[in-house]
Amino acid sequence: MAEKNITDVTDVTFQLDVLESEQPVLVDFWATWCGPCKTLAPAVEEIAAEFDGRLKVMKLDVDQNNATASRFAIRGIPALLLFKGGKEVERIVGLVPKVTISETVLKQMN
Repeated sequence: MAEKNITDVTDVTFQLDVLESEQPVLVDFWATWCGPCKTLAPAVEEIAAEFDGRLKVMKLDVDQNNATASRFAIRGIPALLLFKGGKEVERIVGLVPKVTISETVLKQMN
């Protein structure tokens, strides 16, 4: 499912791939049945390409990985969580324009 600059993450790999990452990580919490998630996907792919090498972008299917979704209290999707140094530093819930995601990521990169 994941695109070129996007990796799938699971309950099993979340600790290592996200929380122990040296780079900031943007995690897209989504589900196959979620229309807004599909609408948001191209923007997330563009962010992954734009910040390639400086930001890891990962997708987590909430239906298949509900332990992680529960752990981070994901109540609505799409939800984009930005992690830095193993901690959640930003959260964007719902369908937002790409510029909102870019600005959020840039704010944390500085």
